[in-house]
Amino acid sequence: MGGHVSKQIEKRKSLSVEKKALVDLKQSCGCDYPGCDYCPSDRKNWMAGLDLGKLTINKIVWPGTHDSATNKIGIPLITRPFAQCQSLSIYEQLVRGARLLDIRVQEDRRVCHGILKTYSVDVVIEDVKKFLSETTSEIIILEIRTEFGHDDPPEFDKHLEEKLGDYLIHQDDHVFGKTVSQLLPKRVICVWKPRKSAAPKAGSPLWSSGYLKDNWIDTDLPSTKFESNLKHLSEQPPVLSRKFFYRVENTVTPQADNPVLCVRPVTRRIHGYARLFMTQCFSRGIADRLQVFSTDFIDADFVDACAALTNARVEGKV
Repeated sequence: MGGHVSKQIEKRKSLSVEKKALVDLKQSCGCDYPGCDYCPSDRKNWMAGLDLGKLTINKIVWPGTHDSATNKIGIPLITRPFAQCQSLSIYEQLVRGARLLDIRVQEDRRVCHGILKTYSVDVVIEDVKKFLSETTSEIIILEIRTEFGHDDPPEFDKHLEEKLGDYLIHQDDHVFGKTVSQLLPKRVICVWKPRKSAAPKAGSPLWSSGYLKDNWIDTDLPSTKFESNLKHLSEQPPVLSRKFFYRVENTVTPQADNPVLCVRPVTRRIHGYARLFMTQCFSRGIADRLQVFSTDFIDADFVDACAALTNARVEGKV
């Protein structure tokens, strides 16, 4: 018992030090970066507000959501707080400005997060299609993966192709250098990551897992995650020269040996430092590597920060 208490005291001390590190960094460096004062007039159509003839896919800073379809996961007030990473529906996230969705599925095509499950993936697809029907120029990256410990839904690739049809942008390395104008009316880059089934092949309507990479660090310590994100990002090629999407996640996650197990209070430790992260990317000379930036409980300022850097790239300010 004494050992456990001692361990928890040390964890509390470490957390306090890490929180202070980010506060101090923000106070000393600020959160300004080239073009950061830009704010889209309409987040639902923020890509449409840019020069679509100059906006290539590899210049976009994609605001993404982590564990996107968890707004109704589990049982309210009982299991939901331990697995819910977003409070908005998929449609509401897209309207707010999210442009990359992280969807986990199990064998019966229901969305899940670990052992907890929620609605069918078709709810996600219908929300995506509703959003696409109401907009004209917004491109979405839809990542769907079989959750760890689960089997792939049977014939799932065919299901996705049937449901998304003409919206799908086919897997092709040349897409990264194309403008949004050149890709329209195609609107969805769908990355399908099965655990056991065959991966999508070149030229198919779906994209394989190698086209969306990240270096997930499972920690509840905010400065550790922040610095790890910067380190791994620095090891990537610049966006204009690589043929894959690279994701950084502005999140920290509850740990089993910590008494705070609900997602929201834990991820709040890093949530407000997205603009600081972008500032540090410039300070450390790696802003040309930032591409997909995801968060829990996406908010308007997070979207604005990504749209601002995207606009700065289009306008040649960076």
